Amino acid sequence: MASLTIRNVRKVYPNGAEILKGINLDIEDGQFIILVGGSGCGKSTLLNMIAGLETISEGEIMIGDRVVNDIPPKSRDIAMVFQSYALYPTMTVRENISFGLGIRKVPKDEQKKIVDRVAETLQMTHLLDRKPAMLSGGQRQRVAMGRAIARDPSLFLFDEPLSNLDAKLRVEVRAEIKLLHQRLGATIVYVTHDQIEAMTLGDRIAVMRDGIVQQYGSPQDIYDRPDNLYVAGFIGSPSMNFLRGKLVQDGECVAFALEHKGKVTMLPVPNDIGVQPRHLNQEVILGIRPEHVTDADSAQRAVTPEGYHPTPVDCSIEMTEPTGPDTLVFAWLNGVRATCRTHPRAGAVAGQPIKLAFDLSKAVFFDPATERRIDLSAPAA
Repeated sequence: MASLTIRNVRKVYPNGAEILKGINLDIEDGQFIILVGGSGCGKSTLLNMIAGLETISEGEIMIGDRVVNDIPPKSRDIAMVFQSYALYPTMTVRENISFGLGIRKVPKDEQKKIVDRVAETLQMTHLLDRKPAMLSGGQRQRVAMGRAIARDPSLFLFDEPLSNLDAKLRVEVRAEIKLLHQRLGATIVYVTHDQIEAMTLGDRIAVMRDGIVQQYGSPQDIYDRPDNLYVAGFIGSPSMNFLRGKLVQDGECVAFALEHKGKVTMLPVPNDIGVQPRHLNQEVILGIRPEHVTDADSAQRAVTPEGYHPTPVDCSIEMTEPTGPDTLVFAWLNGVRATCRTHPRAGAVAGQPIKLAFDLSKAVFFDPATERRIDLSAPAA
């Protein structure tokens, strides 16, 4: 396997359209990296540049210690898995997996050993004599992965491999890909628009938007400490709630004040956050995940910092979505729509009032002007 280094990579087309605007990533040997973002963010273009299918306008890509900018795809020692499977319909599974080995003049007996080992790894030995038309979507994707594994490349590239699968198969193949990475210790770069895939698969995630990496880090760090509003809203399902208001002094503590049509709702901020005075009476955006907003009864049982108890506030329920283990409640808080998770037996009913508690010990705050996350406890520079 090999490391991957991307330095100041840009992609500008002849018509002047700039797709990538200076990408920098360091991917260690054996890491599983996710490139995630909405349509048109540049993630597939970057993957194609790593593969050598797109030329680089500026910058440098290194696989291991070798700069590959001008090296053709076949000489980069990579294997790519596409969302369309790209299998040969007239060949059996065995022939599809061994096709690349034949091109490389690997002896027939060695090909058989490699294919048998790959088939056992992916649990598809019983499929080796079938043709693609006789396989399910999940099985075809396993064959595509098997063909890539058989090559034993330095780097695996996955281009939205689960997009064509139904929900159940997507979960199954996602688990297989994760197990495959654990078995092989392979270096993988994986492109997806699905943030759930990103959170469950990757060692590290690069969240992209408009040709720029917005944040690069571990899934949990990106989830808990998003750098900006875009990352906060893109990662997480349901999306993070955003409330615009001010931090004000409320007696001996600081509170987030949400004002609407002359009515002010106060949400206490835990004292241990240590809000600096310079942030008081300044407009901020409060970001809080739905799982940190819950009904008052559940809030009493929640673990919060010592001495901090979220104050239940009056809300009105717009609609509910039962999911089994919990119920999503979409409610209005002083003119702002908020999503929360409640216990399925909390009795939430559309059109009825509900008391919700916002655990601000888990909240993040953003600057409305820059949309960047604010550290409320940091002293002035």
